[in-house]
Amino acid sequence: MAGIRTRARGQALQMLYALDVSGGAEPDPSVVATRESFDIGVEAEGNAFAEGIVDNAREHLAQIDEELQGASKNWRLDRMSTVDRNILRLATAELMFDPNVPTKVVINEAIELAKRFGATESPAFVNGILDRVAAKVREQK
Repeated sequence: MAGIRTRARGQALQMLYALDVSGGAEPDPSVVATRESFDIGVEAEGNAFAEGIVDNAREHLAQIDEELQGASKNWRLDRMSTVDRNILRLATAELMFDPNVPTKVVINEAIELAKRFGATESPAFVNGILDRVAAKVREQK
């Protein structure tokens, strides 16, 4: 069985996805609805971790999207699949705002989410963009 944070990242992705397709409605109803809709077995610690990622991603969305746009050479964010875009947002939020999580862990977890929820080409796409984001974030620190 996957670890608490791995499952929490899956929950966070589902919450970000729900917020994205709802046009960014206030998070509380979406977060509650998502948690009730998906039985993904996340304990209280996982819920707090997932909500923290979602809060960071929403609070810094413009900055995260700017980083992603710069790293995604020929892809506009609105042309990416909703799943890929939100995996990238989730991972970029961790890379930029959670120094306690190693870069390699963030990227590997994002690739696993892309394998689970994305299309066939999603893991390579996510990996390529996150490698560029991580390199830039490391330069800035």
